[in-house]
Amino acid sequence: MTTEPASRAADIEAISRLVATVGHSQQNKDPEEFLALFHPDAIWTTAHGKVLIGLDAIAEFTREVLPSADWDGKVTYEVVHVLFIRPDVAAVKVRQRYLAEESEGAPMYVISKQADGRWLLTACQNTGVVTA
Repeated sequence: MTTEPASRAADIEAISRLVATVGHSQQNKDPEEFLALFHPDAIWTTAHGKVLIGLDAIAEFTREVLPSADWDGKVTYEVVHVLFIRPDVAAVKVRQRYLAEESEGAPMYVISKQADGRWLLTACQNTGVVTA
């Protein structure tokens, strides 16, 4: 049986907190909490395919859309899998569930660890799950 180094376990815990904060910001429709999680040069693709490049574009979109979103805010975010591409870069698969609508998303977050130890959203794709 192999064990993860303590630093890897700490990184996974930090990544889980990042995803939990994404969820909290969405539940509370708080654009500033959400935007604080992004790398300045981040890329975000919405569930509807809109590509936003850079924090300014992400901020403009988020400040317009999130506070006035027509859903009730009951959403959960769960880390499904973390793949460390390098010690400071990880791909994170997330399960996103909108409880009132009974719909689901399957976002992929590529995140990067900063010099100060924070993990930030860097290249993300928010994908809706279509049920047949």
